[in-house]
Amino acid sequence: MTEVHTIDLNFQDTPGVIASYVFDTGDGLAVVDTGPTSTLPALEEGLHAFGAELRDLRHLLLTHIHFDHAGAAGTLLERLPKAKVYVHERGAPHLARPEKLVASATQIYGDEMDRLWGEMRPIDPDRMKVLAGGEFWRTGDAEVRALYTPGHAVHHLAYQVGDDLYVGDVGGVRLAAAQTSRAPTPPPDIDLEIWRDSVATLRDLDARTLHLAHFGSYPHEARHWDGLLEKMDLDAGWVRDGLEAGRGFESISAEVTERLLDELGQEGADLPARYEFACPPWMSVQGLMRYWTRKAARSGTPGS
Repeated sequence: MTEVHTIDLNFQDTPGVIASYVFDTGDGLAVVDTGPTSTLPALEEGLHAFGAELRDLRHLLLTHIHFDHAGAAGTLLERLPKAKVYVHERGAPHLARPEKLVASATQIYGDEMDRLWGEMRPIDPDRMKVLAGGEFWRTGDAEVRALYTPGHAVHHLAYQVGDDLYVGDVGGVRLAAAQTSRAPTPPPDIDLEIWRDSVATLRDLDARTLHLAHFGSYPHEARHWDGLLEKMDLDAGWVRDGLEAGRGFESISAEVTERLLDELGQEGADLPARYEFACPPWMSVQGLMRYWTRKAARSGTPGS
């Protein structure tokens, strides 16, 4: 069984929010999701904790290209001439030319961009292994399977390596064993129907352990997936009800945030504060409002 090391990236000096996972392939170390450039010192420190160095990384497996998962990939490759990055084909062009990603994020975060995420450096396409999902390959002693798992993002992948299943954000945000996983739903790609299909694909795999970027490792069992789908429907329903009542973003966001954090607080006193770092509720509301609005436009039925 492959030993998996969880590295807490201590995002914004908050533990238990963003994780990278590292394992030895027999042909160098693989890291699943690099995190943002702002947390590179924590990644390096985490490697040192089990006797490794940054230069030992050879394989950067990205579940998707959002800043909190892939922001440091370009900077790492500049420091690691023998390493390569693995990414979905719909994300690869944005890694090669990240200007649009940066501009879009800057509209949201403004002057906080550098503090939150750091620089996102472009990646030479020759340094990428571009995936569609469905690929299976051997790297050293490790057999890796890539699975296309959209719903959170159109370029989302999960990776299976033996008994370990690395699910990025499609497995939800779960910050403690007692917490029910919640779907992170920021714009622009949220599609709940496709997300449910991705869950159906993953839950039937022969694996023992789920590794979530936000945050930690849990048994691969029905309880996790059932809870995720239940809360996904609940959160989406809150937003739909607000839209059907003719309310705007500020009103819906305030109510959903209050309800969400109250539920989390019942599962663990420290969960609400950590959750706001891992997945700001207002961003999830934005994504769900976009989802319901587009769905209504396609069907011609408000709130459908």
